[in-house]
Amino acid sequence: MTATNVGYLVQFAFIIGAVLFVIGLHLMKSPATARAGNRISAAGMVIAVAAEVVLVTQSGVGLWNWVIIIGGLALGGGLGLRTARTVAMTSMPQLVSVFNAVGGGAAALLALNDFIDLGGHRVLAGGAPGLDGWRTFFIVADIVIGSVTFTGSLIASAKLMGRIRGRPILLPGGRILSWLVVVCSLSVSIVLILAGAGAVIYDVGVLNLLLLVALACALAFGVLMVLPIGGADMPVVISLLNAFTGTAVSMAGFVVGNVMLIVAGALVGASGAILTRLMATAMNRSIANIIVGGFGAAEGTQASLTGVDGTVREVSVDDAAIQLAYASKVVIVPGYGLAVAQAQHGVRELADLLEARGIDVSYAIHPVAGRMPGHMNVLLAEANVPYPQLKEMDDINPEFERTDVALVVGANDVTNPAARADRSSPIYGMPILDVDKARSVIVVKRSMGRGYAGIDNPLYVNPKTGMFFADAKKGIQELIAAVKAL
Repeated sequence: MTATNVGYLVQFAFIIGAVLFVIGLHLMKSPATARAGNRISAAGMVIAVAAEVVLVTQSGVGLWNWVIIIGGLALGGGLGLRTARTVAMTSMPQLVSVFNAVGGGAAALLALNDFIDLGGHRVLAGGAPGLDGWRTFFIVADIVIGSVTFTGSLIASAKLMGRIRGRPILLPGGRILSWLVVVCSLSVSIVLILAGAGAVIYDVGVLNLLLLVALACALAFGVLMVLPIGGADMPVVISLLNAFTGTAVSMAGFVVGNVMLIVAGALVGASGAILTRLMATAMNRSIANIIVGGFGAAEGTQASLTGVDGTVREVSVDDAAIQLAYASKVVIVPGYGLAVAQAQHGVRELADLLEARGIDVSYAIHPVAGRMPGHMNVLLAEANVPYPQLKEMDDINPEFERTDVALVVGANDVTNPAARADRSSPIYGMPILDVDKARSVIVVKRSMGRGYAGIDNPLYVNPKTGMFFADAKKGIQELIAAVKAL
């Protein structure tokens, strides 16, 4: 087979892989088909990697290159497999942030290598051979976006892991410094693009220095952008950084002329951007407002319920079990506390018990519950909760008025009525789950600790609310035993 024919087959394989990505992404829109979509997308990636290996073989790379390629595949594949098998659901947001960082960093390194390879050893006189205005634009855009994604995702992951405090970190003169690095990065990028197009002529040493300046500014901006963002905004930030990763990968595709990277990156970038917009709308906030500086405080700070009138009413496990067992309709509201305690399987068992008694059970899913988009959906899917029982916020809210018991397990900010009534609240205007409209509310919490936004929740002093203080997993198991005993 001639090299030309092999090239055609490789390009055809790239197209097949891209089509599988599109199909896989389409299937991921529903929990019922998400697993199939993930497998199809993975198959597309296998085809793409195999095609790239064939392409590399045709180029006649040396032994050392093969050692690097095989070593990279083995190391990356091994780490990915081990991480996927061992990661806890509570750590999934951190893992996604790390993946974003790796994707953005890899794309930036690829573009950096391409710039050095094509123009780094030459003096640009009337445009470097191999470099032109458009190609330089994609290279520079890839480096800048990928670098912002790399450091921004690492900071986001550190915040989620608790290595850096979750509340906004405001550096002295931070906003001025942010504007300076943005202006510097854009200015240097424009000069590099003009040099690549031949509009200006610089010695290669000067251009390499300018490229390093753009790289440093982009890395710094990633840190400065995420540090001031509070924990309550972190799900939106993760989605935004995911969109950045996709954009950087797409730019890398233009740099190396790989249609697979272009399509895959465009899909990730577009879907991430759409999801970011939807989540920001769900919080009644603009993306610009979130990036400029979010709200939030460290999770777990003790709530004083300052300015909230009422008395906290504690209920025993038997009281809570009786309310659940003799209800006609129960809505379960999962939150991050459920994920931390790994209580999803217990919740499913409790729901099965209630359904066996003829009770209508469903789950209320808020768009930003947990620490990343779809966190609660994935968590409950792991426990084999029937997909039709998962109700999105807009679908479940009208049902709360007909609900006998709303069982809140570890959710806090997404059930806070202050978002509707308190104009001074930082979450005012954010759509919430209307659990306070149910006839009775049971909240399973370890303590009166605040949620990730660090604000008081008037729901806890509502006369209809009974606080069942317990670890989510242990508390649900106690409820299961109490319901069985009735």
